[in-house]
Amino acid sequence: MIDEIIEKTIQKMDKTIVNLSSEFATIRTGRASAAMLERILVDYYGTPTPVTQLAGIQTPEAHMLLVSPWDKQAHDGIVKAIQASDLGITPSSDGSIIRLPFPPPTEERRRELVKQCRQLAEDCKVAVRNERRDANTRLDRLVKEDDYSKDDVKRAQDQVQKITDNHIVQIDEVLKVKEAEVMEV
Repeated sequence: MIDEIIEKTIQKMDKTIVNLSSEFATIRTGRASAAMLERILVDYYGTPTPVTQLAGIQTPEAHMLLVSPWDKQAHDGIVKAIQASDLGITPSSDGSIIRLPFPPPTEERRRELVKQCRQLAEDCKVAVRNERRDANTRLDRLVKEDDYSKDDVKRAQDQVQKITDNHIVQIDEVLKVKEAEVMEV
């Protein structure tokens, strides 16, 4: 039972780090990335659909994305959705291909993005700590309900704390890499 609790805790903590990495992929840096368009939803025949499911996305150069809609009917909807998004990009279109130029962000904008990254990392750390708390609560219940010894539970809680510390270090490493990427000119 103790091993199950620890294993589930590790899995949940790993998921939070994977989620953080995917969140970081959508944050705009100086480089263009197709991941930035994953959250943009287009009204496609009455259904909100991600741009990535409606068009091919290419990166011909570091500061440009080309969006090629598979269905010509979706073209105008994609342009409107990109304009309405928080990307701060004005798409240019020739009727079939949508060009998204990504100018390098200003120093002030980079600092805002770093703050945003730090907030996401802090939220992830809170989620990891919540998982630790939940695991410790479940372990405490084992002493009361299932006749596990306090020593066994204490060792398991120490192990959960080590796992938590390891995940916090991983979050800090992921954040450090993303901050360097954002601040890169």
